[in-house]
Amino acid sequence: MLSGAASVCFAGLTAMFVSGFIERQFFYPDAARYSSPAQFGLQAEDVWLRAPDGSKLHGWFLPARGAAKATVLHLHGNAANVSNHLPLVAWLPPAGYNVLMLDYRGFGRSEGQPSLDGVVDDAAAALAYLRTRPDVDATRLIVFGQSMGGAAALRLLARDAAGVRLGVIDSAFASYRQIAQEAMLGSVVLAPAIPLVLLALPGADKDPLAALVQIRVPLIFVHGTRDAVIGHDHSVQLHAAAHAPKELWTVAGADHMTVFATPGPWRERLLRAMETAVR
Repeated sequence: MLSGAASVCFAGLTAMFVSGFIERQFFYPDAARYSSPAQFGLQAEDVWLRAPDGSKLHGWFLPARGAAKATVLHLHGNAANVSNHLPLVAWLPPAGYNVLMLDYRGFGRSEGQPSLDGVVDDAAAALAYLRTRPDVDATRLIVFGQSMGGAAALRLLARDAAGVRLGVIDSAFASYRQIAQEAMLGSVVLAPAIPLVLLALPGADKDPLAALVQIRVPLIFVHGTRDAVIGHDHSVQLHAAAHAPKELWTVAGADHMTVFATPGPWRERLLRAMETAVR
Protein backbone atom coordinates (compact mmCIF):
# COMPACT_ATOMS: atom_id res chain seq x y z
CA MET A 1 0.00 0.00 0.00
CA LEU A 2 1.33 3.45 -0.92
CA SER A 3 2.10 6.02 1.77
CA GLY A 4 0.25 9.35 1.71
CA ALA A 5 3.12 11.14 -0.02
CA ALA A 6 3.60 8.32 -2.51
CA SER A 7 -0.12 8.28 -3.29
CA VAL A 8 -0.07 11.99 -4.03
CA CYS A 9 2.98 11.55 -6.24
CA PHE A 10 1.40 8.62 -8.10
CA ALA A 11 -1.82 10.57 -8.61
CA GLY A 12 0.14 13.49 -9.98
CA LEU A 13 2.08 11.29 -12.41
CA THR A 14 -1.16 9.62 -13.49
CA ALA A 15 -2.77 13.00 -14.13
CA MET A 16 0.26 14.08 -16.16
CA PHE A 17 0.12 10.86 -18.18
CA VAL A 18 -3.59 11.24 -18.87
CA SER A 19 -3.23 14.91 -19.78
CA GLY A 20 -0.27 14.15 -22.03
CA PHE A 21 -2.08 11.36 -23.80
CA ILE A 22 -5.11 13.53 -24.48
CA GLU A 23 -2.95 16.28 -25.93
CA ARG A 24 -1.01 13.84 -28.13
CA GLN A 25 -4.14 12.02 -29.22
CA PHE A 26 -6.19 15.03 -30.26
CA PHE A 27 -3.68 17.77 -31.10
CA TYR A 28 -0.59 17.74 -33.34
CA PRO A 29 -0.03 21.45 -34.03
CA ASP A 30 3.03 23.04 -35.57
CA ALA A 31 4.04 26.34 -37.14
CA ALA A 32 5.70 25.01 -40.30
CA ARG A 33 4.85 26.53 -43.68
CA TYR A 34 3.54 23.79 -45.96
CA SER A 35 1.91 25.82 -48.73
CA SER A 36 0.76 29.32 -49.54
CA PRO A 37 -2.34 30.77 -51.19
CA ALA A 38 -0.15 32.17 -53.97
CA GLN A 39 0.80 28.62 -54.99
CA PHE A 40 -2.86 28.06 -55.87
CA GLY A 41 -3.30 31.45 -57.52
CA LEU A 42 -5.37 32.70 -54.59
CA GLN A 43 -5.52 36.03 -52.88
CA ALA A 44 -5.41 35.87 -49.09
CA GLU A 45 -5.92 38.22 -46.17
CA ASP A 46 -4.32 37.52 -42.81
CA VAL A 47 -7.12 37.63 -40.25
CA TRP A 48 -6.61 38.11 -36.52
CA LEU A 49 -9.30 37.65 -33.90
CA ARG A 50 -9.58 36.99 -30.19
CA ALA A 51 -10.60 33.69 -28.65
CA PRO A 52 -12.84 33.85 -25.59
CA ASP A 53 -9.81 33.11 -23.37
CA GLY A 54 -7.96 36.11 -24.85
CA SER A 55 -5.70 34.12 -27.19
CA LYS A 56 -4.91 35.86 -30.47
CA LEU A 57 -6.01 33.61 -33.34
CA HIS A 58 -4.77 33.66 -36.91
CA GLY A 59 -6.59 32.70 -40.04
CA TRP A 60 -6.67 33.21 -43.80
CA PHE A 61 -9.61 34.80 -45.56
CA LEU A 62 -9.62 33.63 -49.18
CA PRO A 63 -12.02 35.75 -51.27
CA ALA A 64 -14.11 34.17 -53.98
CA ARG A 65 -13.33 34.87 -57.60
CA GLY A 66 -16.14 37.03 -58.84
CA ALA A 67 -19.33 37.58 -56.88
CA ALA A 68 -19.37 35.28 -53.85
CA LYS A 69 -22.16 32.71 -53.74
CA ALA A 70 -21.58 32.17 -50.01
CA THR A 71 -18.84 32.03 -47.39
CA VAL A 72 -17.33 28.82 -46.01
CA LEU A 73 -15.87 28.53 -42.50
CA HIS A 74 -13.31 25.74 -42.73
CA LEU A 75 -12.42 23.92 -39.51
CA HIS A 76 -9.37 21.76 -40.14
CA GLY A 77 -8.19 18.53 -38.57
CA ASN A 78 -5.96 18.09 -35.55
CA ALA A 79 -2.55 18.34 -37.23
CA ALA A 80 -0.20 21.11 -38.38
CA ASN A 81 -1.93 24.41 -39.33
CA VAL A 82 -3.89 26.15 -42.08
CA SER A 83 -1.01 25.99 -44.56
CA ASN A 84 -1.09 22.19 -44.42
CA HIS A 85 -4.86 22.02 -44.95
CA LEU A 86 -5.05 24.69 -47.65
CA PRO A 87 -5.00 22.19 -50.56
CA LEU A 88 -8.22 20.67 -49.24
CA VAL A 89 -10.16 23.92 -49.76
CA ALA A 90 -8.11 25.88 -52.33
CA TRP A 91 -10.57 24.78 -55.02
CA LEU A 92 -13.50 26.60 -53.39
CA PRO A 93 -12.62 30.29 -54.12
CA PRO A 94 -12.35 29.63 -57.89
CA ALA A 95 -15.80 28.04 -57.65
CA GLY A 96 -17.25 31.25 -56.19
CA TYR A 97 -16.94 30.81 -52.42
CA ASN A 98 -15.18 32.92 -49.82
CA VAL A 99 -13.28 30.72 -47.37
CA LEU A 100 -12.12 31.52 -43.85
CA MET A 101 -9.52 29.07 -42.63
CA LEU A 102 -8.86 29.24 -38.90
CA ASP A 103 -5.96 28.00 -36.81
CA TYR A 104 -7.22 27.04 -33.36
CA ARG A 105 -5.34 28.27 -30.31
CA GLY A 106 -1.85 26.76 -30.25
CA PHE A 107 -1.86 25.97 -34.00
CA GLY A 108 0.25 27.80 -36.57
CA ARG A 109 0.53 31.48 -35.67
CA SER A 110 -2.29 31.40 -33.11
CA GLU A 111 -1.53 31.92 -29.44
CA GLY A 112 -2.55 29.75 -26.50
CA GLN A 113 -2.79 26.05 -25.77
CA PRO A 114 -5.31 23.80 -27.54
CA SER A 115 -8.13 22.14 -25.66
CA LEU A 116 -11.19 20.20 -26.78
CA ASP A 117 -13.62 22.84 -25.54
CA GLY A 118 -11.30 25.63 -26.68
CA VAL A 119 -11.44 24.45 -30.30
CA VAL A 120 -15.21 24.91 -30.25
CA ASP A 121 -14.90 28.35 -28.66
CA ASP A 122 -12.40 29.35 -31.35
CA ALA A 123 -14.74 28.14 -34.09
CA ALA A 124 -17.57 30.19 -32.56
CA ALA A 125 -15.34 33.29 -32.53
CA ALA A 126 -14.54 32.76 -36.21
CA LEU A 127 -18.20 32.39 -37.16
CA ALA A 128 -19.08 35.55 -35.24
CA TYR A 129 -16.23 37.37 -36.98
CA LEU A 130 -17.52 36.43 -40.42
CA ARG A 131 -20.83 38.12 -39.66
CA THR A 132 -19.01 41.41 -39.11
CA ARG A 133 -17.37 41.53 -42.54
CA PRO A 134 -19.01 43.82 -45.11
CA ASP A 135 -17.94 41.47 -47.91
CA VAL A 136 -19.74 38.48 -46.35
CA ASP A 137 -23.45 37.74 -46.60
CA ALA A 138 -24.20 36.65 -43.04
CA THR A 139 -27.30 34.81 -44.24
CA ARG A 140 -25.32 32.57 -46.59
CA LEU A 141 -22.77 30.70 -44.54
CA ILE A 142 -21.49 27.13 -44.76
CA VAL A 143 -19.52 25.31 -42.07
CA PHE A 144 -17.10 22.70 -43.43
CA GLY A 145 -15.37 20.63 -40.75
CA GLN A 146 -12.91 17.81 -41.29
CA SER A 147 -11.89 15.13 -38.76
CA MET A 148 -11.55 16.89 -35.39
CA GLY A 149 -12.82 20.01 -37.13
CA GLY A 150 -15.96 18.10 -38.08
CA ALA A 151 -16.58 17.20 -34.46
CA ALA A 152 -16.03 20.83 -33.48
CA ALA A 153 -18.36 21.96 -36.28
CA LEU A 154 -21.22 19.92 -34.86
CA ARG A 155 -20.72 21.33 -31.38
CA LEU A 156 -20.53 24.81 -32.89
CA LEU A 157 -23.75 24.41 -34.86
CA ALA A 158 -25.57 23.21 -31.75
CA ARG A 159 -24.57 26.48 -30.10
CA ASP A 160 -24.81 28.95 -32.97
CA ALA A 161 -26.14 28.32 -36.47
CA ALA A 162 -27.56 31.73 -37.41
CA GLY A 163 -27.18 32.24 -41.15
CA VAL A 164 -25.67 28.80 -41.72
CA ARG A 165 -27.30 27.07 -44.68
CA LEU A 166 -25.30 23.83 -44.65
CA GLY A 167 -22.92 21.82 -42.51
CA VAL A 168 -20.42 19.52 -44.26
CA ILE A 169 -18.90 17.03 -41.83
CA ASP A 170 -16.02 15.05 -43.31
CA SER A 171 -14.35 12.08 -41.57
CA ALA A 172 -15.51 13.10 -38.08
CA PHE A 173 -15.88 11.05 -34.92
CA ALA A 174 -19.05 10.60 -32.89
CA SER A 175 -17.61 10.48 -29.37
CA TYR A 176 -14.38 11.64 -27.73
CA ARG A 177 -14.26 8.61 -25.48
CA GLN A 178 -15.08 6.18 -28.26
CA ILE A 179 -12.34 7.41 -30.59
CA ALA A 180 -9.78 7.53 -27.76
CA GLN A 181 -10.65 3.99 -26.70
CA GLU A 182 -10.36 2.73 -30.26
CA ALA A 183 -6.96 4.38 -30.62
CA MET A 184 -5.63 2.83 -27.41
CA LEU A 185 -7.00 -0.70 -27.70
CA GLY A 186 -4.26 -1.82 -30.05
CA SER A 187 -1.47 -0.75 -27.68
CA VAL A 188 -0.20 -3.09 -24.97
CA VAL A 189 1.24 -0.07 -23.15
CA LEU A 190 -1.77 2.23 -23.39
CA ALA A 191 -4.68 -0.20 -23.10
CA PRO A 192 -4.43 -0.58 -19.28
CA ALA A 193 -4.80 3.19 -18.92
CA ILE A 194 -8.05 3.38 -20.90
CA PRO A 195 -10.32 3.85 -17.84
CA LEU A 196 -8.22 6.79 -16.59
CA VAL A 197 -8.07 8.46 -19.97
CA LEU A 198 -11.79 8.09 -20.60
CA LEU A 199 -12.59 9.71 -17.27
CA ALA A 200 -10.44 12.71 -18.20
CA LEU A 201 -12.21 13.25 -21.52
CA PRO A 202 -15.43 15.23 -22.01
CA GLY A 203 -18.54 13.25 -21.12
CA ALA A 204 -21.25 12.13 -23.49
CA ASP A 205 -23.10 15.41 -23.07
CA LYS A 206 -20.30 17.18 -24.99
CA ASP A 207 -19.96 14.59 -27.73
CA PRO A 208 -20.61 15.56 -31.36
CA LEU A 209 -23.32 12.89 -31.28
CA ALA A 210 -25.14 14.71 -28.46
CA ALA A 211 -24.86 18.05 -30.28
CA LEU A 212 -27.05 16.74 -33.10
CA VAL A 213 -30.14 16.98 -30.90
CA GLN A 214 -29.93 20.78 -31.16
CA ILE A 215 -29.01 21.10 -34.85
CA ARG A 216 -31.62 21.94 -37.47
CA VAL A 217 -29.17 22.90 -40.23
CA PRO A 218 -29.03 20.54 -43.25
CA LEU A 219 -26.05 18.24 -42.84
CA ILE A 220 -23.91 16.18 -45.19
CA PHE A 221 -21.71 13.51 -43.61
CA VAL A 222 -18.80 12.30 -45.73
CA HIS A 223 -16.59 9.32 -44.93
CA GLY A 224 -14.33 6.89 -46.73
CA THR A 225 -14.72 3.17 -46.15
CA ARG A 226 -10.95 2.69 -45.76
CA ASP A 227 -10.43 5.42 -43.17
CA ALA A 228 -7.76 4.02 -40.86
CA VAL A 229 -7.86 6.99 -38.47
CA ILE A 230 -11.58 7.35 -37.74
CA GLY A 231 -13.76 4.44 -38.75
CA HIS A 232 -16.62 4.96 -41.21
CA ASP A 233 -19.07 3.74 -38.54
CA HIS A 234 -18.65 7.07 -36.73
CA SER A 235 -20.35 8.91 -39.58
CA VAL A 236 -23.02 6.22 -39.72
CA GLN A 237 -23.78 6.94 -36.05
CA LEU A 238 -23.81 10.69 -36.62
CA HIS A 239 -26.06 10.46 -39.65
CA ALA A 240 -28.51 8.21 -37.82
CA ALA A 241 -28.80 10.70 -34.94
CA ALA A 242 -29.14 13.82 -37.10
CA HIS A 243 -32.41 15.55 -37.92
CA ALA A 244 -33.52 15.74 -41.54
CA PRO A 245 -32.55 17.03 -44.02
CA LYS A 246 -29.37 14.98 -43.94
CA GLU A 247 -27.21 12.90 -46.24
CA LEU A 248 -24.48 10.29 -45.76
CA TRP A 249 -21.92 10.08 -48.55
CA THR A 250 -20.05 6.80 -48.21
CA VAL A 251 -16.99 6.78 -50.46
CA ALA A 252 -15.70 3.32 -51.26
CA GLY A 253 -11.94 2.95 -50.91
CA ALA A 254 -11.31 6.48 -49.62
CA ASP A 255 -8.98 7.05 -46.66
CA HIS A 256 -9.05 9.77 -44.01
CA MET A 257 -10.00 13.22 -45.40
CA THR A 258 -9.14 12.23 -48.97
CA VAL A 259 -12.57 12.50 -50.58
CA PHE A 260 -12.13 16.16 -51.61
CA ALA A 261 -8.33 16.09 -51.87
CA THR A 262 -8.34 15.77 -55.66
CA PRO A 263 -10.61 17.00 -58.45
CA GLY A 264 -13.43 14.71 -59.42
CA PRO A 265 -17.09 13.81 -58.99
CA TRP A 266 -17.17 14.26 -55.21
CA ARG A 267 -16.05 17.88 -55.43
CA GLU A 268 -18.63 18.46 -58.15
CA ARG A 269 -21.35 16.84 -56.05
CA LEU A 270 -20.46 19.02 -53.08
CA LEU A 271 -20.55 22.18 -55.18
CA ARG A 272 -24.03 21.26 -56.41
CA ALA A 273 -25.18 20.67 -52.83
CA MET A 274 -23.70 23.97 -51.69
CA GLU A 275 -25.33 25.90 -54.54
CA THR A 276 -28.69 24.34 -53.70
CA ALA A 277 -28.29 25.20 -50.01
CA VAL A 278 -27.49 28.88 -50.54
CA ARG A 279 -29.71 29.53 -53.54
